[in-house]
Amino acid sequence: METSSDRPGGTRRPWWGRIAAGLAVVVVLIVLVERFSLVPGFGGLFGGETRDRSGPALLKSLQDMHRYEAAVGNFQVVVDLEKDAAFLPDAIRGTRTLYVGAGSVSGYVDMGGLGERNVTVNGDRTEATIRLPRPVLGAAALDPARSYAVSKQRGLLDRLGDLFSDNPAGEQAVQKLAAQHIDQAARDSGLTERAEKNTTAMLEGLLHSLGFRTVNVAYA
Repeated sequence: METSSDRPGGTRRPWWGRIAAGLAVVVVLIVLVERFSLVPGFGGLFGGETRDRSGPALLKSLQDMHRYEAAVGNFQVVVDLEKDAAFLPDAIRGTRTLYVGAGSVSGYVDMGGLGERNVTVNGDRTEATIRLPRPVLGAAALDPARSYAVSKQRGLLDRLGDLFSDNPAGEQAVQKLAAQHIDQAARDSGLTERAEKNTTAMLEGLLHSLGFRTVNVAYA
């Protein structure tokens, strides 16, 4: 049998080239098997170790807070986010993520702009009237310890793309959607009314302890 080295002008791949090509094929097969869990228990052969190499946290700014947080609501929402590609079946291109988002929203009164005009005291200091802005809601704060992805379904092209990326944008999308749902739930929960009631009770208790018999709290 005639080989490429026997043919005139034929070239033969050097031994180191054949070894490099073989190693490349093995590496690709290992990545595919481990990534897609084609062989159960195979991933355990390559034990991983996690190291925290983060640098120290940098202080970017300080901000004085002039608000009284009068109520906090804790919420949980299940987000079902599906993204489809036109003219392609979900098995080829598309994602669906089921995500449980848990977070909190605070109701507070901003007292940063209050001055003498907001407080009126009668002559014998037995009655006080305080005028405050109405309570507002803060932004939803997701709790990473209680938020998690239940399932992730991805098409073949999306799974191949994840070989080179952890696809953080997909995780950010469901987190943003969860925060939006929690914000809406907080607006519908009566949290601002609860914050107003608690603020009034706090001020009444404080001024009564200072000797005021009548305390009026108004919101505008």
